[in-house]
Amino acid sequence: MNLFQLLKEKLRQYDDAHNFTCDLCGREVFENERVCKQCRNTLPWNDKNICPLCGRKVGEAGICLECKKKRLVTDRARSPLLHEGEAARIVHMAKRKKYFCRTAAELMLPLLDEFGADALVYVPMTEKAMKRRGYNQSKEIAEELSRRSGIPLLDAVVKTRETGAQKELGRAEREKNLEGTFHVSDRKGVKNKKLLVIDDTLTTGSTVSELASVLKRAGAKEVDALTLTSVYDKHPFGKK
Repeated sequence: MNLFQLLKEKLRQYDDAHNFTCDLCGREVFENERVCKQCRNTLPWNDKNICPLCGRKVGEAGICLECKKKRLVTDRARSPLLHEGEAARIVHMAKRKKYFCRTAAELMLPLLDEFGADALVYVPMTEKAMKRRGYNQSKEIAEELSRRSGIPLLDAVVKTRETGAQKELGRAEREKNLEGTFHVSDRKGVKNKKLLVIDDTLTTGSTVSELASVLKRAGAKEVDALTLTSVYDKHPFGKK
């Protein structure tokens, strides 16, 4: 560990040890948690019936209609929260204030054991996008999860071009927009590994699917995905 990494780790340790208020409401906390118990109780937890493939909320147990039509390339995907209310705000704030990435990681951490991953991989950004935002929120979340769990983090994939805003695109449009976007830069590192892709939210699943495709082509044994939130009651294959 070089001096910069050591200082960064010391600052994180200090921040964890001196987290006196809830990141969501500002209420005083006593166990160094980033979200107080009152706010945790009001978060939209994704803990009822979920699709076993994409992890989205479903009305009744079983595979969701979207996955029956076309499943994700990932073997499994999970998210602890639904993308609404305060959970959606955490995703929004993680792109603007870096410490909210640690908030996201803390809420995602309990699901890590479900995957038994050999390593974590994050969704990369282009250099231009990194300069514009200043950091990659997916990488920040993945780094925090790696630090807390001991699971290694791989810098295995690069994003080769800008894809533009995808907010209003359906799944088919997103898939076309993402084709050829990612390149595996560390094929040796991913070969025969069970990998877990980390991102902030699962909307249509096109991003994690494209990433899983290139990782599997590079020899990954299994690729799963863990996001903070997943979008429920949307139309992943386009608007009605």
